[in-house]
Amino acid sequence: MSFDFSASLSRRFVLGLAVSGAGLLVCGGRVNATALPQMVVHRDPTCGCCHKWVEHLVANGFPVTVNDVPGMRAVKAKLGVPPDLASCHTAEIDGYIVEGHVPASAIKRLISDKPQARGLAVPGMPVGSPGMEGGEPETYDVILFNADTRQTFGRYREDKAV
Repeated sequence: MSFDFSASLSRRFVLGLAVSGAGLLVCGGRVNATALPQMVVHRDPTCGCCHKWVEHLVANGFPVTVNDVPGMRAVKAKLGVPPDLASCHTAEIDGYIVEGHVPASAIKRLISDKPQARGLAVPGMPVGSPGMEGGEPETYDVILFNADTRQTFGRYREDKAV
């Protein structure tokens, strides 16, 4: 059995395809315009909480590339992470550094507001922060930092601002 595709095309069908295609282009442009920038996460390959933090980022729409690095101190030094703000993983996004278990909502605010800063940090590993779930959650600060300045960017419990 053969099918003559050209004979089955009506003007209405072709017009419908054209309108649908234009609609897809418009929607596709809108989706791309609001897409989040690529994030590169540097982490020790044996760290489990870093993997959970990456899952949190992906679940919140971030495209993430993971770079397993056994010598994280060198990465932190190269990127200018102050030692007093250090945690277990370091990320780069849109010209900023993100150190530790920073919630996705804080990172979205950072790249939206574009403050004059080197980046955000959650020092240490607060229980309940993204990637550190389990146990009684702590309230913790997300710090906006430069080489010589620090200020509280937000206060969080789990991944929610308080």
